Amino acid sequence: MTTPTPLLDQIKTPADLKGRNKAELRQIADELRAETISAVSVTGGHLGAGLGVVELTVAIHAVFDTPADRLVWDVGHQAYPHKILTGRRSRIRTLRQGGGLSGFTKRDESEYDPFGAAHAGTSVSAAAGFAVARDLLDRDNRVIAVVGDGAMSAGMIYEAMNNAGAMHAPLIVILNDNDMSIAPPVGAVSHYLSRTVSSKGYRKVRKLAKRVTRKIGIEGIVKKAEHSIRSFNMGGDMFDALGFYYVGPIDGHDMDALVDVLENARDMTNGPVLVHVVTQKGKGYDPAENADDKYHGVSKFNVVTGEQAKSKAGPPSYTKVFAQEMVRIAEKDPLVIGITAAMPSGTGLDVFGQKFPERCFDVGIAEQHAVTFAAGLAAEGMKPFAAIYSTFLQRGYDSVVHDVAIQKLPVRFALDRAGLVGADGATHAGTFDIGFLGALPGMVLMAAADEVELQRMVATAHAIDDRPSAFRYPRGEGIGLQMLDDPQPLEIGKGRIVKQGTAVAILSYGARMQECLRAADMLDKQGLSTTVADARFAKPLDEALIAQLAKNHEVLITIEEGARGGFGAFVLHSLAERGLLDKGLRIRTLTLPDVFQDHDTPEKMYEFAGLDARSIAASAIKALGRGDERALKLIVG
Repeated sequence: MTTPTPLLDQIKTPADLKGRNKAELRQIADELRAETISAVSVTGGHLGAGLGVVELTVAIHAVFDTPADRLVWDVGHQAYPHKILTGRRSRIRTLRQGGGLSGFTKRDESEYDPFGAAHAGTSVSAAAGFAVARDLLDRDNRVIAVVGDGAMSAGMIYEAMNNAGAMHAPLIVILNDNDMSIAPPVGAVSHYLSRTVSSKGYRKVRKLAKRVTRKIGIEGIVKKAEHSIRSFNMGGDMFDALGFYYVGPIDGHDMDALVDVLENARDMTNGPVLVHVVTQKGKGYDPAENADDKYHGVSKFNVVTGEQAKSKAGPPSYTKVFAQEMVRIAEKDPLVIGITAAMPSGTGLDVFGQKFPERCFDVGIAEQHAVTFAAGLAAEGMKPFAAIYSTFLQRGYDSVVHDVAIQKLPVRFALDRAGLVGADGATHAGTFDIGFLGALPGMVLMAAADEVELQRMVATAHAIDDRPSAFRYPRGEGIGLQMLDDPQPLEIGKGRIVKQGTAVAILSYGARMQECLRAADMLDKQGLSTTVADARFAKPLDEALIAQLAKNHEVLITIEEGARGGFGAFVLHSLAERGLLDKGLRIRTLTLPDVFQDHDTPEKMYEFAGLDARSIAASAIKALGRGDERALKLIVG
């Protein structure tokens, strides 16, 4: 048996898929799957979702004329195969590396990425905008949104579909149903019906029947009958009600069915269409198919065995510490509730859920609902902990303001991934929570300097029952401290002195504490005695501690892993109100830079941000006006 001539090497852009027969497209899909597995084994990243859409990706690019036809992905980590087909194959092994390809779709990376996507639920809204703009500009291109990997649990999808259905704008939504949460059984009959109801002939007969039945006064009866038959055989009743012409479900790995149905959908021009495609996450790679999470996110791995590279044994991650503390307090207090928005393992609440399944709630990709759900629980006297990544809490901010803060409800927000997140880049960096939560009256804000501090902050949040609170902690491991057997709550609004000095004061908020201590050591060696303090709280501030640092040191430097307008700004307000800015104090507020930082190694990102030890020490020397030469000496070692 002869080996087929490789075809993927011939595909430089989607245009090279045109005119290929279905057997060739199937072969290209097989080679594309192998290339995706090979690339991610080198870089790590999101694997399972991409493997599930390989055939769908090939079929879309074969049927539609991208980039003129706008292809909008929901949850961009589905799009690795798309990147390979759209001129980025030569760079695919730079995925998520510094200076390399993003792990998500990104507008400034390729003309084939008309809209960036890293958070779920945005595709239909954006696609509706593209469709309306097309019509207003009198263009004739198609607009396609691919929704998948759990994004249908995001309420924004239904808001967008409700609006798009009412506008009747030609738009194609492909529902990549990769967990069978919606789909009825898929088979030959379903495929036949999907081809039939999406075909031009059926739609012509349907249009003629509408005219005839309208004239004889039975249009409503016939419409209900057709609607019932289609719903019974294929599902989709809800989508029809939203104004979409529903087609499906079809097997997302059957190239013949995909191409036929997508061609029919492409030719529909009288309103929005939803094509329901059922796929298998991790398809075509046994280790992924057999994994509980279908290899959603992986480190580098062995392609043959599927074994992932193991990191060196070290201290527990902050996420694990939080999970352990949640179990500890829940064992003593039956009112403790855990809430997550589709991230049980990412937030550590899977551990809590195994122990207390009746008190753990995963609400899906619905952060706004998660927050208000927690508010309702708090209003009835429960003690909810909403464990949500900092970057995802942005999506529920109105609920934090309106439903939690204004009503002074004691919801506890556990903000994982606070600060920079390395390979996931700007879309997942927890950059803004200090400022946007700090703006809210009555909110208690904490940031953990280490894993023991995190233990105590969980206990502190648990003890606060008259107002909302939040504590932030970074991605990654702690620093290796001995964990407390019985962590006690902190005194609200009180920081601590970690190291005493006389000339320079470094006031840290959060997990850059170890870099601050290293910076202090550098400054001490330069003859600049340095104090290091841990603020612990951004709200309420320890104003007595801040005043003490300001009065007793020549320079005060604040450190935070967040955007401008956060902790440093709060400190400046406090000093100004006390008249301490007019006493000759030299103050510098070190924050993340006023840019969206691209993905890279954490070390390089901190260096760029000026939040590594050398940069902190150099800032102190410059503030003292001792000249740049000594600062440079510190920077270069």
